[in-house]
Amino acid sequence: MSPLIAIIIVVLVIAGIISVIVSAYNKLVMLRFNVDKSFANIDVLLKQRADEIPNLIKVVKEYQGYEAGTLEKLTEIRTRFLNATSTNEKVELSNQMDKAMKSVFAVSESYPNLQAAQSFTELQTRVSGLENAIADRREFFNESVNMYNIGITEFPTVILSKMLGYKEKTLLQISEQEKEYHGVQF
Repeated sequence: MSPLIAIIIVVLVIAGIISVIVSAYNKLVMLRFNVDKSFANIDVLLKQRADEIPNLIKVVKEYQGYEAGTLEKLTEIRTRFLNATSTNEKVELSNQMDKAMKSVFAVSESYPNLQAAQSFTELQTRVSGLENAIADRREFFNESVNMYNIGITEFPTVILSKMLGYKEKTLLQISEQEKEYHGVQF
């Protein structure tokens, strides 16, 4: 074999290896940014929901005798959520906010005047719509995380992902409390 052919083969092999590495790196970057974007989309809705809480509290406070402790807890969780910086902390506080919001709506059933108030009904509808949108985006987030986790463990990207320190991400889970069903309440 002539030296020229050997050099061409070596150059082609090196170019092929570089091409595989660049392709794997680009795939990892795309997957990571897709997960970040999908959580940012959830975060937008969580912020909108948190922004509705002062309106909800204002309407509910107009009805004397309403349980103040529930409203104070909701306000405190909202403040902590707005100041949270990590994804895990926001997810945890979001779950607490879900529970507190459900408590407000459940307790409101004991106050017929509150239930009949148009402003309360509109807020309840708005929050329910946000909850549905959050559920849809949680599903998309989990799909993004799943694709990311598969991407960092596939060969040959697993080699590069380990070298770059990529770690598996956790799916958003539904809490045991959210899974509970107590039947239709009348």
